[in-house]
Amino acid sequence: MTEQVHGNGDKDRQITLVDDKGNEELYEVLFTFHSDDYNKSYVLLYPSAVGDNEEIEVQAFSYDADDAGDVTSSDLHEITSDDEWNMVQGVLNTFLDDDRLSGK
Repeated sequence: MTEQVHGNGDKDRQITLVDDKGNEELYEVLFTFHSDDYNKSYVLLYPSAVGDNEEIEVQAFSYDADDAGDVTSSDLHEITSDDEWNMVQGVLNTFLDDDRLSGK
């Protein structure tokens, strides 16, 4: 689900993902981080149109930003390695378990 990605210019941390059928959905950036083990940066996204008590599905991608820190559609990459997924899941779990970070 990463055919096109559009940032909103003012870095308000929203991204529109366009799937291979042309369906657009607005996502919020949950957080980004860098892994020294994989020498990659990652972004975790969740759907913008989610109610307060709804369970959300978090999307994760590795990305390559340009020198200005901007990310375009060709800069997002699906995570295909099980080890890499496990590492990202561990970071997400740490984020969700830390009351100071998740706003609980």
